[in-house]
Amino acid sequence: MNVQSIIEFLKVNAISYGIKIVGALVIIVVGFWLSRLVTKGIVKAFEKKNVDATLSKFLSSIIKTVLYIVVILAALDTLEFKTTSFVAIIGAAGLAVGFALQGSLSNFASGVMLIIFRPFKIGQFIEAGGGSGVVEEIGIFTTRLHTVDNKVIIIPNAKLTGDNIVNYSANETRRVDMVFGIGYSDDIDKAREAINQVLSSNDKVLTNPAPDIIVTELADSSVNFSVRPWVKTADYWAVYAETHEAVKKKFDELNISIPFPQTDVHLFQNN
Repeated sequence: MNVQSIIEFLKVNAISYGIKIVGALVIIVVGFWLSRLVTKGIVKAFEKKNVDATLSKFLSSIIKTVLYIVVILAALDTLEFKTTSFVAIIGAAGLAVGFALQGSLSNFASGVMLIIFRPFKIGQFIEAGGGSGVVEEIGIFTTRLHTVDNKVIIIPNAKLTGDNIVNYSANETRRVDMVFGIGYSDDIDKAREAINQVLSSNDKVLTNPAPDIIVTELADSSVNFSVRPWVKTADYWAVYAETHEAVKKKFDELNISIPFPQTDVHLFQNN
């Protein structure tokens, strides 16, 4: 084969492969764009059907990933790669990688479990995996929480399903547990009536079920009341703070003491 024939061969093949490479790039660009478009359309369809936001985001992320894989395989097919062999190689490599990434696979499986069993939803306040906050996103591998002090906590899904989950927003109402102490010389009935007046004057406190105001402890320095009103979940912290302030002011008004820890010391003098 002379130099001229080699040059002609390279020209023909360069043009041929150049067209294929351009075609593959077009498939990738257009395919990725269509994949994003389809994913957005699916999300909007879920929103119209009032599908839970947690399930919607999780399914859309999976669909988007699958579409990207299909686009890549189509681009490889344009370049005349043997996609069947390629898929087999990916499968074998995936098995090997799977053993190396058992933690990631565990997180993925846990993410599926969170979507199926729904121990919490987006927008709910939970405590789990060593953190607490409002659920912002349940992803394929991790869940993101937004804390009350404006921080973001990213927790692996496997850690969530492998530990206790406390969902503070699961029910419409919650009980606020508080303890107020009075001195041993103070009138118990008078103190109980004062606390009851504070609770009755707060519109956020529910009347059904009625609040509990009971003596639960004769402590070293005080007689302790356990006060347990019921409120709507969204009003929990507001009632907690308002009640403490109002009880203090009411006790001051009625001259009911709030004792602090103290110790009596007796001295004996030996002659």
